[in-house]
Amino acid sequence: MSSMPTFAKEELNVNYGYARVSSKSQNLDRQIEELKMFGLSEAQLYVDCQSGKDFDRQAYRRLKQVLQPQDLLVIKSIDRLGRNYQAILEEWADLTKRLEVQIVVLDMPLLDTRSRPDNLVGCFISDLVLQILSFVAENERINIKTRQAEGIRIAKEKGKHLGRPRYIPPKNFSEVAACYLRHECTLQQALDQLQIKKSTFYKYIRNYNAV
Repeated sequence: MSSMPTFAKEELNVNYGYARVSSKSQNLDRQIEELKMFGLSEAQLYVDCQSGKDFDRQAYRRLKQVLQPQDLLVIKSIDRLGRNYQAILEEWADLTKRLEVQIVVLDMPLLDTRSRPDNLVGCFISDLVLQILSFVAENERINIKTRQAEGIRIAKEKGKHLGRPRYIPPKNFSEVAACYLRHECTLQQALDQLQIKKSTFYKYIRNYNAV
């Protein structure tokens, strides 16, 4: 991104936009379009093509270095900032409390910390909404794990095999394996008869020896 012009920060606050996708194969156009509709230019945008698992991202680090008190940070949706709500809560506090930055989330109007006549409690509401979202997200993670554990338990009770598929050797494996173990045929001859790879043969032969 191009560098911002120099100016007296105490006289002029700046708007910035942040967009993120997890990989270069994903499309940023929708986020960029909405940030521009808000009034941001290309020079005001910071973009990452990186996972949202943490905040160690190149463009995001550069953005935090230029942010000053009362600057405005605009993002399309809260998950563009990150995907872990506990981490988002901590980062939101760092931005709004330590850096004293204002934030607007376009997809969720309640997440708007700007101080203006029609938004007197913006910061309070935004913090409250984030706390609720964090609680809901954590509960959903717990519910997913509970459902997974219940599904595994039921599958085991029904005798279903879980994990990787079991190895099923060719029908003539026992005969060929015995021939190989008695040194009556070479490894290559065994592989040719069984039509399998060497690595697969060794997996089968381990189980065969264990029987």
